[in-house]
Amino acid sequence: MSVRHLYVHLPFCAHRCGYCDFVTAVGRRDQHGGYVDALLLELEEERHVLGDLETIFLGGGTPTFTALPQLVRLLEALPAADEVTVEANPETVTPELARALRTAGVTRVSLGAQSFRTHLLAVLERGAQPDDVRRAFAALRDAGFDNLSLDLIYGIPSQSAADLEADLADALALAPDHLSCYELEAKAGTRFTHAWGDELERQAEAMEDYFERVVATLTDAGYRWYETANFCRDDKRALHNLGYWLGRDYLGIGIGAVSTIGAERRRNTAKLARYLAGEYDREIETLDDGTRARERVLLGLRLDDPLPLAGLEPALDAAGLARVEQLGLALHERDTLTLTERGRFLGGAVTAELLG
Repeated sequence: MSVRHLYVHLPFCAHRCGYCDFVTAVGRRDQHGGYVDALLLELEEERHVLGDLETIFLGGGTPTFTALPQLVRLLEALPAADEVTVEANPETVTPELARALRTAGVTRVSLGAQSFRTHLLAVLERGAQPDDVRRAFAALRDAGFDNLSLDLIYGIPSQSAADLEADLADALALAPDHLSCYELEAKAGTRFTHAWGDELERQAEAMEDYFERVVATLTDAGYRWYETANFCRDDKRALHNLGYWLGRDYLGIGIGAVSTIGAERRRNTAKLARYLAGEYDREIETLDDGTRARERVLLGLRLDDPLPLAGLEPALDAAGLARVEQLGLALHERDTLTLTERGRFLGGAVTAELLG
């Protein structure tokens, strides 16, 4: 085995936002050290599948809510990698933390701004305020980080087009190296859908326009629209996520973490107590060649680079391919397939047509 991408899940948060459906644990400061011990134990057990790592990604939860000594201990124990990303919430970032991350080998930080409008942050139940984002960003720059990403959300209940434009302007004023701009997805069953379901339905019709506004604003500002929801300058793409979109194998450790290795996908238990006891209770899914090929098409067409079709032809519906070409939604050249700009805006609908 020579897996080159490692995901590490740190579930701890100060507060669980209403729209969140990730595997999280609120507070639990007395368990941070034990959890890092459990992560390192799982890593040691799985080390045989790893080759020379290209990327490591610490996600959550809020990785930077983890007690700093424990977070540093974890980072220093991880294998070396070309790109090491840590997700951070702005209110957790101090100059001390920023310096500690840099010293421990982190090369990239993804900062969850979500919005710069206080009324929208209240809807999202976010703890950080706009000035917290600016202070965190400055602290990370001062610590020497030259690869910083900002996350923004659009489609928030009560968000106007003017709010979106202001958020994009505030984000661009910081000159991040990378921006991730996601349409709000409130999963069924979360308290957010109970509180805002009607407003989310009313706002759904505006999302295509909002999406186009995001793309136009960021590309006009010189950012490359390299993936459906992601933009970068100076080719600072998120290499870890790029590995997912290119269909590469990866190892995930921690509660709820997913791994895809060869013909097997597995998911760890989401129960913290079980994981701390060394019990992973993994759900196992066997992936046949057809499933891997369909996923490769589904994810690969999110990118602006042409998708090589070698080995993927059986996953494509010939009639569907002809239709999307005729409609000007995709470009089929020799052994590659690329969505046109309009095709990328329609995204999933075009891919569904291609997969039949």
